[in-house]
Amino acid sequence: MQELTKIERAALAIIETLEDAQRLRTYIANARREGSAAVERAAFARLCLVQPEANPGTVEHDVWQSIYALEEMLRDERGKTVRLSRTRQKIARDGEAKTVSDLTMKPDPSAGFFDLVERGYPELTFEAVVIRHPKTFDQVVQVAARDRLSKANVHPDDFLHSAEGTQHG
Repeated sequence: MQELTKIERAALAIIETLEDAQRLRTYIANARREGSAAVERAAFARLCLVQPEANPGTVEHDVWQSIYALEEMLRDERGKTVRLSRTRQKIARDGEAKTVSDLTMKPDPSAGFFDLVERGYPELTFEAVVIRHPKTFDQVVQVAARDRLSKANVHPDDFLHSAEGTQHG
């Protein structure tokens, strides 16, 4: 791993405290231009964290973090606002946990699952949400989530550490 520059370390310290989505987007763009993957990833992670309105550590927060992250990635790639309309509508009808369960139990992974895994963010998939919140999701859903992640060469146990102390579901 490459050593961080003084400028990168300073940027990372600022990013940790930012709440402004537009400033974080600016950090992402600047990091890309300067070739700093560490700053880009940190700013993106922070952007995903500050956008959801639910309390951190809850299933709801994790679900919205995933949605905002994928919408942000697609917006950046396409140069225009992208909304995961069908997912948002399903959440409005059924709630976050049921939406996650239903999508996890489908025979084929969603496009969002592939998009997040291919971009290097498997921790943002709904399947990872299931793993982090075992008190919310029944055993059948947990097994389906583990299977899907494993088939994508993602280790489900990698998400367990982030669940400790955050299982509010």
